[in-house]
Amino acid sequence: MFERLVINSHRGEYTVLFDEDAMTSLNSGDLSGYHFIIDEKVAGLYKNELERIALYKSVLIIEANEENKSLDRLPYYVKHLVSHGVRRNHRLVAIGGGVIQDIVCFLAATLLRGVKWFFYPTTLLAQADSCIGSKSSINVGKIKNILGTFTPPEQIYICTHVLKTLEEDEIRSGIGEMLKVHAIDGPEAFDRIASDYENMLADFFLMKNYIYRSLEIKKAIIELDEFDKGPRNIMNYGHSFGHAIESATNFAIPHGIAVSIGMDMANFIATRLKLTEEGVYEHMHHTLWKNFADFEKIEIPANKFLSAISKDKKNTDEKLRLIMPDRNGKIAMHLYPNDSLFQKICTDYLVSGRLA
Repeated sequence: MFERLVINSHRGEYTVLFDEDAMTSLNSGDLSGYHFIIDEKVAGLYKNELERIALYKSVLIIEANEENKSLDRLPYYVKHLVSHGVRRNHRLVAIGGGVIQDIVCFLAATLLRGVKWFFYPTTLLAQADSCIGSKSSINVGKIKNILGTFTPPEQIYICTHVLKTLEEDEIRSGIGEMLKVHAIDGPEAFDRIASDYENMLADFFLMKNYIYRSLEIKKAIIELDEFDKGPRNIMNYGHSFGHAIESATNFAIPHGIAVSIGMDMANFIATRLKLTEEGVYEHMHHTLWKNFADFEKIEIPANKFLSAISKDKKNTDEKLRLIMPDRNGKIAMHLYPNDSLFQKICTDYLVSGRLA
């Protein structure tokens, strides 16, 4: 039996509940005062569980892509909600993965100066990572995740049975974030999840255990630094490199898999720069490679990658803010100049370092 997780935030406590019947209960309950925003794919897969909700007067069915979480699309969502009588004492309900989460979180923060919202995450990445932490990220034109807020949901309901309908790359994308947070917890935690990599894919209950543990680890970090001013920066392990990989490949690589490559790249670079011990890259590479296998041969143009990483919003005016292992193998923040040595090491990795 999984205990509920209670997260402390600037808006008070919010709760993560593991409940396999949560969507069915929502569908059969009182819907008044609710406004639903649902991933188009989820709405199709779970017609029976969402039957009443799909016919409810205030429902937005949205294709979960980067274009639909852009600033240009938000007026359409606002007009829909206003036309359906949204009030400050109403609730927005997000059912889907990270894109739906970003849209609803941002709307909840800004619509009528703030309304409450619930989240039913339906991807492994959202269940094991992004559902807690309060963040929203909205794109403006070609600038990814440049707008956002810190607006936690009132409640999060995790139904892990929905993971059974995910494609393999969606599962591996979620595992990428799970590997990240366990690496941050320490080498022993990473080795534990690494040793269970194949078992997780075959044993549903074991997967659920690792989802819960991933959220426990993240909970401690976000409660210490909700607004990402210091300690929480380590949660970007693999992300500066991963986001640049996504940009350079026009999002041909799913987010969590790009993060897996990004962690591997961070370890490779830290080793070459002598920021960490020689064995760190080799020790973690096999597991990380398993998680991005089949994507490792997608071309990542070095010029596009280097351009993208230089624009990362976490950089200072003069240096790149990079999260990489330190001398003890602990994940830590490093400031490093975007110089010719760094660029050469990046290029070396993109050409050969990520191969098995």
